[in-house]
Amino acid sequence: MRKIRIFAFGGNEVSPVGLKDPKTGKAINPDIAMQWQRTADTCRLVADIFEKHPEDLYVLTHGNGPQVGNVLMRAEMCRPDLPPLPLDVCVADTQGAMAFMLAQLNNELNIRGIDNVVTGIVTQVVVNKDDPDFKSPSKYIGPSYSREESGRRIEENGWAMKLYKKDDTGAEIWRRVVPSPVPVDIVEIDAIEAMLEKGIVPITVGGGGIPVREVAPEIKDGKEVYTCNYGVKFSRPANSGSKPLKMYTGVEAVIDKDLASALLGCMLMKRARARGREVEVSLTIFTGEDGAKLNYQKPDQRDLRVIKASELEAIYTRIPPPFPAGSMGPKIKAAIEFMKGGGTVAYISKTDLFEETLAGKAGTTVLPG
Repeated sequence: MRKIRIFAFGGNEVSPVGLKDPKTGKAINPDIAMQWQRTADTCRLVADIFEKHPEDLYVLTHGNGPQVGNVLMRAEMCRPDLPPLPLDVCVADTQGAMAFMLAQLNNELNIRGIDNVVTGIVTQVVVNKDDPDFKSPSKYIGPSYSREESGRRIEENGWAMKLYKKDDTGAEIWRRVVPSPVPVDIVEIDAIEAMLEKGIVPITVGGGGIPVREVAPEIKDGKEVYTCNYGVKFSRPANSGSKPLKMYTGVEAVIDKDLASALLGCMLMKRARARGREVEVSLTIFTGEDGAKLNYQKPDQRDLRVIKASELEAIYTRIPPPFPAGSMGPKIKAAIEFMKGGGTVAYISKTDLFEETLAGKAGTTVLPG
């Protein structure tokens, strides 16, 4: 039976976090050289996995919180000389740049004599235009700020900002938040499957995918008219017997990459089985923590090592919510949704603890049931 492993990397796997200027104590925004080194470290760990499991197929996905925040910051700093960039375009920018960086996995595999091709695919992910997150943004992007710095950003830039977490010293870390609607479809799913059939490792749904919505047609003067962003229109002769075309246009949002990765896994399974092919798909969400924890950063903190999806869902739906909405919460939700969609197994772990997680000695393993 064919096995597909989906590896969902956080934006932090490409950009180091927690760096501070030793003199001022302020957070350091990593430059390209720092990001490249961090990505190289990640690729070495991934190549280790490829070596130990050469019979499996792989799909790589990634977040882009730090990177898309930087793109937005540069755009803000260049005003009014350059026009602002919408979030969908920012996500597309980061997809290309980060896929370029992650594709250096090719070099790491080549040096080990592993014959795999890793390549990025610009991916659009469909969302509902009426998703409630457009009214109450929850997705963290960009660098970290102190409470005082975040207050200035709210006042000067009009950003929405929320408390992210506390550092090891108990100091508050604040970050910008933007809408994060639930993904419902992947436009380039055929291309992703074609790559897998050829043995190519696709880097896809980067940053959760470029958020787009379906465009409903209007009938005007005997024509079926699709109106997209910026006044761009497409039309064809109206025919009462024809179905509307699948047409898309971008929306201002950043989709959670874990939920998009779970959707991708469910779609790959469903489409394979519709063709009469059995496939096992696992989802591994790599993060900066050694798995999910109850009572995080409290004296009674407890690791969740191996747990059934139904048991995890019962914990996830408690009031008050036990997992933060902008960090571990979406990872837990993604694992649950993936297992509900027929997933074989889901893991939440650190990249360097993958093998220990498979053995149940690290990370969090979510099983069917």
